[in-house]
Amino acid sequence: MEQHRTRPAEYGPRRERPRTPLPPQLKRGAGGGPARRAGAPGARRRPVPARRPAPAARPALRIPNPRLTGLGSGLFCAAVMFLLGALCAALSGASLTAYGVLFLPVCVLTGVWVRRGDLMTAPVVVPIAFAVGLLPLADGDGGTGGRLMGLVTALATQAGWLYGGTLIAGLIVIVRRIRLVRRRRTASGARPTALPAGARDPGPLPRRRTGV
Repeated sequence: MEQHRTRPAEYGPRRERPRTPLPPQLKRGAGGGPARRAGAPGARRRPVPARRPAPAARPALRIPNPRLTGLGSGLFCAAVMFLLGALCAALSGASLTAYGVLFLPVCVLTGVWVRRGDLMTAPVVVPIAFAVGLLPLADGDGGTGGRLMGLVTALATQAGWLYGGTLIAGLIVIVRRIRLVRRRRTASGARPTALPAGARDPGPLPRRRTGV
């Protein structure tokens, strides 16, 4: 007959160990992936409203800023002054004062619009343009000699406007020249000196020890 094995009574029934709950990070879902926490109903993120594109800025009115060469600045100044002289002779009855007042802004534009390489030409072309603009205003008896004498007389009587316009153009040119020199010095100081190919920086020179 088969004898059934019996467990000794001294050991008693088997006790099951209490299982410690796993942290929420180790809990698995039904599909084997990490279980998701059920968030509160009020914790859902609200959709971010779409930003409207900013209206395009209106283009600002740009002041003309041409760069004239030495010859171009001379032609510009002479042509403008000749037209102004003819206009003053036609409207105000050959008024030299109105012509002198209009000469000043032309000198300012000539000093501002000349390019950097030809800055020193502006104070030279301005007096020449002033004399060219006086041709329609010069009073003469007739002929080339009378017109020339009228031009010399007008230059002598309107020398104040001539010197004032030339001084304005010269000051503008000097200021632009000073700014240009400062920019070049700043750029050369900020630019590191390039070493030749294959050369290494020797570093600071060692100090010599002097004996007593």
